[in-house]
Amino acid sequence: MNLETAFQSEDRTVEQEPGLIDRFGRRITYVRLSVTDRCDLRCVYCMSEKMTFLPRSQLLTLEETARLGRCFSQLGVTKLRITGGEPLVRPNVIWLFEQLGALGTLRDLTLTTNATQLGRYAQALKDAGVTRINISLDTLDPERFGKITRVGQIEKTLSGLEAALRVGFRRVKLNTVVLKNRNHDEVADLVRFAIDRGIDISFIEEMPLGVIGDHDRAEAYYSSDAIRQDLEAHFQLLPTIEATGGPSKYYRVAGEETRVGFISPHSHNFCGDCNRVRVTAEGRLLLCLGQEHSVDLRRALRGNPTEDERVKKAIIAAMDIKPRGHDFDLQAKPIIFRHMNMTGG
Repeated sequence: MNLETAFQSEDRTVEQEPGLIDRFGRRITYVRLSVTDRCDLRCVYCMSEKMTFLPRSQLLTLEETARLGRCFSQLGVTKLRITGGEPLVRPNVIWLFEQLGALGTLRDLTLTTNATQLGRYAQALKDAGVTRINISLDTLDPERFGKITRVGQIEKTLSGLEAALRVGFRRVKLNTVVLKNRNHDEVADLVRFAIDRGIDISFIEEMPLGVIGDHDRAEAYYSSDAIRQDLEAHFQLLPTIEATGGPSKYYRVAGEETRVGFISPHSHNFCGDCNRVRVTAEGRLLLCLGQEHSVDLRRALRGNPTEDERVKKAIIAAMDIKPRGHDFDLQAKPIIFRHMNMTGG
């Protein structure tokens, strides 16, 4: 979609203000930067079992990603999250964290990871300025873990979690994608696991991105409301206005430090106050997780190797095609054919 078409398709409702403001008046302060589509796991909701990954020549260089981080921070973005695939399989990725950590303008520099590499990198990440770590953990059962990840061993992820806790990040949080008849019966055990470690946990409704061939998404769907009902049989959940800048709606477990979050793209659409955009590993600025509206920032970077202002103008112009929201439909075939690992999970 080009900018002229975007202006014709929907009326502009707000005047431009300094910083990144979309046409619906939403201020963009949070950017997720994917550094790779590759991963050492093959989670069933994220990718197909046999994936064809991008040629490395198509990926943004780490230097280009660092430059984008600088441009976004100068446009008022206060939270950068590095994602993948699995970010820590990207060679020399610690250098990128060091560059971003040195910007001095970020409130949060965060990482989403499967934790298999954290035993090696946790201290270096903390030293580079990473403030928060989100760790994907969908089950506590080793056999189930192997089935959900297809190739994973839970011991590596649990060891990585313990390494993250030892070095003392500001926050460590678990992310759990809940699938009916796969792991939905473990939600209370996972909250107890989080409480025992003094960390937060978010439960995520599966998002219909890419053809996965492993299960029927409509059949496997388990809503946030159902999860909360299951949890309330074991815990008192207290609503809170606390937030981390992302889409989770949080509750506190009574008497504990642990917060339980719910990310609910189907049952409780969170598009109205969206403050996020994503950059794929090949440099496409995705304006919405569930739409294909995008801008080629790799072209802007390589066409203007020394002129950050031109790159920033491309980013600002892209706000005019950020859609109001997504159109996820569990009953339909995926209309978004890119897998989650290519999007930046």
